[in-house]
Amino acid sequence: MDIAVRKRYNSPDKIADKSVRHRFWMGSYLFFFFIFLIGYLFLKDENLRIHGSLAYKVMLQKIALGGIFTCIILLLSKSAERLIVKKNTGPSHYNLLRALRLSSILLIVLVIISILFVNWYTAAVSLGVISLILSFSLQTPLTSLIAWIYIVIRSPYRVGDRIKINAFKGDVVEIHYMDTTIWEVGGDYLTNDVPSGKLIRFPNSLVLQNAVVNYSWEKFPYIWNEVSVFVPYNTDLDHVEKVMKEITTNELDPELTKSIIHFKEVVKHTSVDEDDINEHPFVTFNIARSANDTLIQAIVTYAVETGKAGMVRSRLIKKIMAELKKVQAPAK
Repeated sequence: MDIAVRKRYNSPDKIADKSVRHRFWMGSYLFFFFIFLIGYLFLKDENLRIHGSLAYKVMLQKIALGGIFTCIILLLSKSAERLIVKKNTGPSHYNLLRALRLSSILLIVLVIISILFVNWYTAAVSLGVISLILSFSLQTPLTSLIAWIYIVIRSPYRVGDRIKINAFKGDVVEIHYMDTTIWEVGGDYLTNDVPSGKLIRFPNSLVLQNAVVNYSWEKFPYIWNEVSVFVPYNTDLDHVEKVMKEITTNELDPELTKSIIHFKEVVKHTSVDEDDINEHPFVTFNIARSANDTLIQAIVTYAVETGKAGMVRSRLIKKIMAELKKVQAPAK
């Protein structure tokens, strides 16, 4: 998924569209910056007389000054966004952009309050009362916002990861301040891990209440899967094991062995026994009794990329069955 996400972010159409929007917003902020600056300098003229009391003139000056600082913050924020997008081409920059935008909004609110309210004690009391009211009326959205901060800091998942939380399973396409959107895989009408065509949006607060299963850990973006076949009890099992191992090894990513060895080094520093992790496909056997005969179940276990599990499994089944049918293994 990381490769797919990177391609989506770096496609020429996306880059061109973002460049146009960036120039539009930068131009708009600069335009309003000069408007507020001219208005502020105009209002500072002592010879200027406004109909009404002096308080109106002072209030207009504060509004103009607040507009100036707001435009400066937005200009700096847009410039920082541009820099982040250029330096970070993968999904990791997504949370940085969200955090930057939220910080910009909070800074703008702080600047406006500090300009409009000269008495900080009055402003603090007013904010405290408002915050108390909002905390009761917006308890669930605030919990989701806190969960978003947790997602940014702890990274239980990122954009492009395949996750399962509660009854939802899919690829993360957006992490908003209040909710997360995933592209569902599997679902009610499918038995394979392929996209169902449905988007699922759930509140971020679920992350604080449920276990999150991430199938796309950046240090090891693979999962273990298996394919099983049933053979008669008098089959040459050594032959079956050899066929299943060879076919599976040839189908897998050549870089997989290196990744598993690296993963074992990571696991070595935990309480998990790294010797239980196999860098090569392995075969195990079980006895399966049916009504008419006794069968042997041969199971090959292997590691595969999360998004390719279904396709690889299908290819392995066809190739293994075709190879086993070629030679009738002699009975021992």
